Amino acid sequence: MAIQQKLSLRQSLKAELTGIVSINDLRYKEFNNIELTSEEALALRNFDKFRISELNNIKSDEEFHIRYRELQVMANLGDYQEFLKTDYSNL
Repeated sequence: MAIQQKLSLRQSLKAELTGIVSINDLRYKEFNNIELTSEEALALRNFDKFRISELNNIKSDEEFHIRYRELQVMANLGDYQEFLKTDYSNL
């Protein structure tokens, strides 16, 4: 089985088992030329704006690295639908 097929299968199983589709799952789809819904594309844009906003407000290197890791966890484990909320659309 090709590596791409294995990754796709693994991500499908993760979403199936947890019921959660993450920002990184959407990035994977986009990277592999799988069309995103308008809702999925909006969530990606909102997350990117949020991430940039959060990181730009940090003053120290240590705080930056801590927040960067937190944002990675959000992108890996959180449900993309969180980033459809108005709070993230108004950044």
